[in-house]
Amino acid sequence: MKGDRTRPAFYAARPGAWRDWWTVLHPPYTAWHLSYVVVGACLAPVVTVSRLLATLLAFFLAVGVAAHAYDELQDRPLGTGIPTWALVTACVLGLAGAVALGAAGVLQVGLILVPFLVVGPLLVVAYNAELFGGVVHTDVGFALAWGAFPVLTAYAAQSDGISTGAVLAAAGATALSLTQRSLSTPARTLRRRAVGVSGEVVLADGTEHHLDRDCLLAPLERGLRTLSWAVVLLAAALAVVRLG
Repeated sequence: MKGDRTRPAFYAARPGAWRDWWTVLHPPYTAWHLSYVVVGACLAPVVTVSRLLATLLAFFLAVGVAAHAYDELQDRPLGTGIPTWALVTACVLGLAGAVALGAAGVLQVGLILVPFLVVGPLLVVAYNAELFGGVVHTDVGFALAWGAFPVLTAYAAQSDGISTGAVLAAAGATALSLTQRSLSTPARTLRRRAVGVSGEVVLADGTEHHLDRDCLLAPLERGLRTLSWAVVLLAAALAVVRLG
């Protein structure tokens, strides 16, 4: 539909009021990366529900709220009407809440969480502000920060250490996050920057297929939708098995 094609993302709500916040939270992507928290926690020998919930909340505040609010502050890529002060407040409170939960986790789990407590907020700021020469604001930086890091943090919060299995799962999350970027980057370009697309594909039998913006965008976003659901369902399956 035409209205959908003009939106900055396939999950973006109609502009205005609370709907702008829905869009800023990037629901499919937030759920996707929170699923890595569940995966990491469920790989631990013993899963403590309170620790899992606290880790999920910390990552929701840091990534879902703070990182996404910070991103919207940079040139308004989603075109929302949320006031600057509200985005700044969301960013500050989100990070503060995540750090507070991390500090409480250190008291419960031990010093193993200190490096994660330090690195987590640093990743949020370094990625969005493109610090350190933008080395974090790359496909690999994204995959390590929002793929591997949640898995390892969640596992450490449960087990007071890191196992080979957790490292392998973190590598898998990194690969999935790289796949996400390979789809989302061209999709964003088509939705937010492209003003026109034209061309055609000629098959060996002479059949011609016209190329336009929707033709290129559809498989990218279909892949993103499918992968987001797949990762969430995988995490849900692990949670049911370990906690059911």
